[in-house]
Amino acid sequence: MSEHVLVERAEGILTLRMNRLDKKNALTQAMYAGMAEVLEQAQDDRSVRVVLIRGDERCFTAGNDLSDFLQASSGGGLDNSVLRFMHALFEFRKPVVAAVAGPAVGIGTTLLLHCDLVYVSRDARLKMPFVNLGLCPEYGSSLILPRLVGQARAAQLLMLGEEFNGEQAAAWGIANEALADGAATLARAEEMARRFLSLAPSALEVTKRLMRAPDREELRRVIAEEGELFGQRLRSPEAIEAMSAFMRKRQP
Repeated sequence: MSEHVLVERAEGILTLRMNRLDKKNALTQAMYAGMAEVLEQAQDDRSVRVVLIRGDERCFTAGNDLSDFLQASSGGGLDNSVLRFMHALFEFRKPVVAAVAGPAVGIGTTLLLHCDLVYVSRDARLKMPFVNLGLCPEYGSSLILPRLVGQARAAQLLMLGEEFNGEQAAAWGIANEALADGAATLARAEEMARRFLSLAPSALEVTKRLMRAPDREELRRVIAEEGELFGQRLRSPEAIEAMSAFMRKRQP
């Protein structure tokens, strides 16, 4: 388990807390692998009734640690630890709640599309700057977002990589509710996670499966296609230049 992922268990709630604040919780391969392992183990652990994914009151995650990500992906394609995490969350049968304050960049936003309840601070800053880095959407976002927010708004978010705040996320259906600040967001997410504890776990699993069943195979296919194209983009001159410019804080 990565030292940058803290795991807490209390009364049926398993909390995954990203804890790398000096790097704005930027995700490394070790962090992906650690979170995937926890989700895989929790799948059949009857003591776990609900999972809460969070950062802290100031930061959810700045997305991938680009230097770590590029090194791990040098062979082409998404690293196995990233794919493992995506698969673990996508296939997770129990309720998942997310609490988002501060930045939620890249997969920090797209992973929310696979959670059941999402709570954000009003000043949260969500962004999917894939094209800005010479890449393409991932984790099913090219399918989910147009259906959720409409084609025109999805183009702003995915093709232009525009940032949006917590209030907008709630208004567009990406989040359930926008709270005053990070502390209130974490408290609300914990409160809602506890509500699942009084409900029949098997009934919750069946309900989640039924809700997601109509689009499941299509979404699985889109995630695979996005992953293949993302790997191709990683090796492209555009992406290499865009990410190099970003890390050196210059214009591409």
